Amino acid sequence: MATLVSFHAHPDDECIVAGGVMRKAFEEGHRVVLVVATRGEVGEVPDGFLDEGEELWQRRVQETHASAEILGAKRVEFLGYTDSGMMGEPRNDEPGTFWQADVEEAAQRLAAILREEQADVLTVYDDNGGYGHPDHIQVHRVGMRAAELAGTPRVYEATSNSDEMRRGMEEAARTGQMKPEDLPDFDDGMEFGKPEAILTARVDVTEYLPHKRAAMRAHASQISEESFFLAMPDEGFAQAFGTEWFIRAGQGPGITETDLMAGL
Repeated sequence: MATLVSFHAHPDDECIVAGGVMRKAFEEGHRVVLVVATRGEVGEVPDGFLDEGEELWQRRVQETHASAEILGAKRVEFLGYTDSGMMGEPRNDEPGTFWQADVEEAAQRLAAILREEQADVLTVYDDNGGYGHPDHIQVHRVGMRAAELAGTPRVYEATSNSDEMRRGMEEAARTGQMKPEDLPDFDDGMEFGKPEAILTARVDVTEYLPHKRAAMRAHASQISEESFFLAMPDEGFAQAFGTEWFIRAGQGPGITETDLMAGL
């Protein structure tokens, strides 16, 4: 048995980008640990959603534990930073936010967990945090440094296949599932995911999609039944979330791995 530690920025990130590999590792007999940098204090909920006197972060912590149980994580830890909001918002500069955290100090917090768990594998995000969110970028910086401090042998950067995303959206527009005018401008400089050529791991998590979707549903304060994640038909969900993509330093070029826990 090996140990996988999956490090994320906010509650609900875990099920979206790594829920499949977490559940896969659990079902194969490995120990799974979830670490979240913030408690997701920034978010919007409908009036009356929270109980009287309840703070959003309290609900999101509960939701994280529910999601973790579905995905097979046996330990959940929060590093204690607050949500920084989207890039460019005034909240980015507030003391105590994860974006303002000293990388070395935050890495020491995570490294302590990695050492305690004797982690074999750590998942973080790519250097742009997937899509430029400050807390996601910080997960990359903190996670990579923590792995160095703790001597964690395998580190995978969770990301998206930007080329596949483009192909999928263009096909959806061609077949009428999406209006051509709704296609994003792929050449406007915004980076979402990474090019296929630099990805090194492709994990088929189709078998675990029911768990992945159930974990999303557990985050009801942020992922409603009408959301993109839950409203799409099963076929579309499988196409969008049935593969999880990663980059591992020293691997490649091209896809050389299909299982983060192989050989452990």
